[in-house]
Amino acid sequence: MKAHLYLLLLAAGISAASQLSSVAELLTLLQQMWEVMARDSQNLRIETPDNINDVNCISTIFAGTEQLKSNPDLKKFSAFFQKFERLKPFLTPSIAKEGKCDTERRRAMIFIGKLMTFIRKALKARR
Repeated sequence: MKAHLYLLLLAAGISAASQLSSVAELLTLLQQMWEVMARDSQNLRIETPDNINDVNCISTIFAGTEQLKSNPDLKKFSAFFQKFERLKPFLTPSIAKEGKCDTERRRAMIFIGKLMTFIRKALKARR
């Protein structure tokens, strides 16, 4: 029985470690995306939540990420978008229904910065 419990805890630890590794990779890729968008001549604007801590803004964050995904300058970051898709359930709180989210169309760099903050805070909340 103890061996079974030990193996179960070990498996849970490995799963959590792989998620943390994926989050670290996401943040690294986001930093690189931020640098690419800093040189963006198109000045892409994305609907950005005013308050990144507002749980009502989750779908707005995901929609903004989809908008980034469709940007030709960011096609080389397909690894980020694949990892982000896999971590969406991990990043999404369980809420019955989203309420109103206050947003503003802002430069992609600002959206990416807020997305980095969102991922970091979601990681801290899961610890």
